[in-house]
Amino acid sequence: MINTEQIIEKLDGLKLSGMSQVYEACVQMPSHQMPTVHELMARLVEAEWQSRTSHRTQMYLKLSNLRYDAVLENITCNPARNLSRDQLLSLADCSFIQRADNILITGATGCGKSYLACALGRQACGRGHKVAYLGMGRFIEKLTMAKLDGTYLKLLNQWERTPLIILDDFGLVPMEHQVKVTLLQMLEDRYGRRSTIIVSQLPVPTWHQYLNEPTLADAIMDRMSASSHRIELTGDSLRRKKTQE
Repeated sequence: MINTEQIIEKLDGLKLSGMSQVYEACVQMPSHQMPTVHELMARLVEAEWQSRTSHRTQMYLKLSNLRYDAVLENITCNPARNLSRDQLLSLADCSFIQRADNILITGATGCGKSYLACALGRQACGRGHKVAYLGMGRFIEKLTMAKLDGTYLKLLNQWERTPLIILDDFGLVPMEHQVKVTLLQMLEDRYGRRSTIIVSQLPVPTWHQYLNEPTLADAIMDRMSASSHRIELTGDSLRRKKTQE
């Protein structure tokens, strides 16, 4: 007959750490407090589910390279910021990812655009979605390196499969023609299938002028704007306010 230590050892060997911890705790209970077979099984399954979910979330967060360790609970919602709690809650369940909707976040420097985007990214990781955070500088750098080492198509395929991509600092620096072409290709691959969050200091109506190539701009804007949620943050710089405090 297998004893308690052997059962725990086998559970650990099967990498069922959640079950192992709960089982070990249960066998140490007084006999009158021991759960029934059904209760024990429910506890074991729930513990393993929680353990694997936590591990997956931590792995996705590490791979995402989010700029900020942000959470939605810390987002300030009020009329001065032009952001309501209902608006935030409508995105918190990450159903926008299932619908392949985009989110366009704009506002002045320091108003919390990137923090909000990262909070949504963290929420997505917790909901079981892989996320990739890319500042425009990093986006261009990855493209350059991929073309040099022959992994350009592999990179595009990787972006195509990622459920949520956050593209930050859009409009901060001029974009070369080839970067615009690649951006269009990425958006085309993801159109109607994956979600993208675009973060920019520039108001959305000025993006066409920023892209500065009418044909490409039309195509890019069409894929960005279709099925999109717009968040136009206003108010004073939160970064400056924090420094003053």
